[in-house]
Amino acid sequence: MKLLFIGDVVGAPGRRVVARLLPALRKRLKLDLVVANAENVAGGAGVTKDTADALLALGVDVLTNGNHAWDKKEALDYIVTEPRLLRPHNYPDGTPGTGWFVAETAAGHKVGILNVMGNVFMHPHLACPFTCVDQALADKPDDVKLVLVDLHAEVTSEKMAMGWYLDGRASAVIGTHTHVPTADERVLPKGTGYISDVGMTGCYDSVIGMDIQKSLKRFLQKLPERFEVAEGEATLCAVLLDLDEKTGVCRHIQRIRLRESEEHEEAMLRRVK
Repeated sequence: MKLLFIGDVVGAPGRRVVARLLPALRKRLKLDLVVANAENVAGGAGVTKDTADALLALGVDVLTNGNHAWDKKEALDYIVTEPRLLRPHNYPDGTPGTGWFVAETAAGHKVGILNVMGNVFMHPHLACPFTCVDQALADKPDDVKLVLVDLHAEVTSEKMAMGWYLDGRASAVIGTHTHVPTADERVLPKGTGYISDVGMTGCYDSVIGMDIQKSLKRFLQKLPERFEVAEGEATLCAVLLDLDEKTGVCRHIQRIRLRESEEHEEAMLRRVK
């Protein structure tokens, strides 16, 4: 089966490029499932009902999250009513929502989506993500052979450690959070697809999706400055996973980066196999 994971969708530019490209990608790649990280979808920080519903209406099947999960207060109520919107599973017991969801494809294949957050240089400091994934995998139904893990974390070492820790136990470990795509996608020896960071879906003429001048002011003057989402051409960053629905292993992982302004859609998609 084919699963597309879309990196952190940042604000209106991110939503716009998903709207333009995802329908063609679903058709061309014959996608069975689409997952996107949505923690920055509402104004660059957090998620609202309207922005989440917009992504779901565009053909995204499951939304993952991260350290900005609660930046928009309405998410606390919305996440309870929308099981397709996750939050890091290693939040304390009693936190609204969950970080585990089992999606079912049109062909009847079940895919467990697990969202966890790293602890190194991250705020808040949550329960151990390694222990959390152990418990989630121990509790998963026996008929769920495919499991994708979104590890929202700052440092590549923590992400790589999770990849090796879950090699052979998860279908894929996908790193999010830093908004910069890494060129280390691979299938690990026991069949787990891995990438340290899938990158962001938003404006790359920016500082990780935010306005350049406002970001520079924070660095140069050391004064508080409200971040604003950068405007301009958007780019969709994703990984395409080819998964064996019988064994749960990843057969292939491909990094994808597509600009919305490419003149011909067919030419833009031709390099995606």
